[in-house]
Amino acid sequence: MSLNRYRLRHLVKNRHRGAVKANKLLKRPDRLIGVILIGNNFVNILASSIATIIAVQLWGEGGIFIATAALTMIILIFAEVTPKTVAALYPEKIAFPAAYVLQPLLKLLYPLVWIVNLITNSLLKMIGVKVTAGEHHHLSTEELRTLVNESGAVLQQRNQSMLLGVLELDEVTVNDIMIPRNEVIGIDMDNDLEVIIDQLSNTAHTRLPVYRGELNKVVGILHMRNLAQVFRQESVTKAAILQVIHEPYFVPESTPLHTQLLNFQQESRRIALVVDEYGDIQGVVTLEDILEEIVGEMSLNGKEENQDVYPQTDGSYFIDGTANIRDVNKSLNWNLPTDGPKTINGLVMEILEAIPDANICMIIGNYRIETLQVCDNQIKTIRAIEQYRDFEEEEE
Repeated sequence: MSLNRYRLRHLVKNRHRGAVKANKLLKRPDRLIGVILIGNNFVNILASSIATIIAVQLWGEGGIFIATAALTMIILIFAEVTPKTVAALYPEKIAFPAAYVLQPLLKLLYPLVWIVNLITNSLLKMIGVKVTAGEHHHLSTEELRTLVNESGAVLQQRNQSMLLGVLELDEVTVNDIMIPRNEVIGIDMDNDLEVIIDQLSNTAHTRLPVYRGELNKVVGILHMRNLAQVFRQESVTKAAILQVIHEPYFVPESTPLHTQLLNFQQESRRIALVVDEYGDIQGVVTLEDILEEIVGEMSLNGKEENQDVYPQTDGSYFIDGTANIRDVNKSLNWNLPTDGPKTINGLVMEILEAIPDANICMIIGNYRIETLQVCDNQIKTIRAIEQYRDFEEEEE
């Protein structure tokens, strides 16, 4: 009963003989318990009867008490606590060899086991207990997350983080990780051709949205690989650029990441424009953004550094107001609320219910947040620190 059922299934798939026999026995725990207890009680009652007869012959009527006390201690120590403790600590070492004994014993005593189970199962049904209700063992997402968190000694930290990232994909939406509209870099076809060519020559992005005047008037997505065909021509024109763009791909902002990952695969796309319920473009999401949720931040130097968070010598952090709250939580191992606004600026203004006229200080959960720069109807920079760390430093 102490066997790890998931490890047992793994061993069964690998055709471990002891595991196969133990798994068959565990499929009907009522029969397994029945055969064990029949043998256990038979041996205990037989031992007590023999001990009583011997004690009475040696000490008379007073021997009954002596036999009862002595046999109780012997059975308790050598037949119950000691072996069952060992079995609980090392279930596989005990269960697999025992399965070779219990399986033929179950066949031998099956008529008696069947009668006992018939009576006990009938009693259980009368009180609403189904014997087969516990046959299937499944882990919920939260339980699986706990299992991964507790497997630190087995999994490397990197692999553990990746597994947790996969489990979180169905809880995070496209809106949580998208590049917001005001940060989207694209090509405005209303600009002069020289400006467009200069922008294309210096961009660090592989795919760029192409629009006229504003992002809501998007006409397509330009892949820099296709742009090479245009640059081979003697004269580069806007019409030539428009000929090599692809149709834009739109996705709702509420799409879960695991769904969007499959959509990117099915549509053979790597970039999508995120729209709200009114059809207005709110930002851009890429395949790389979703993969970063699994494998971590992708950077040229191989280090996962949040460029919006700047640590200070006093233990506090300067954080850009446009920083994504989820990214801040990941970088600092914090727990700022993520069920509302997506940025630090949005979180502070939601709590204040107004745009601050001057710098203010506030408490959000365990964190003290102070605005450092407010301009253009937006909080540009804040200073944040965990409060309990301050308390620990004061106590020291």
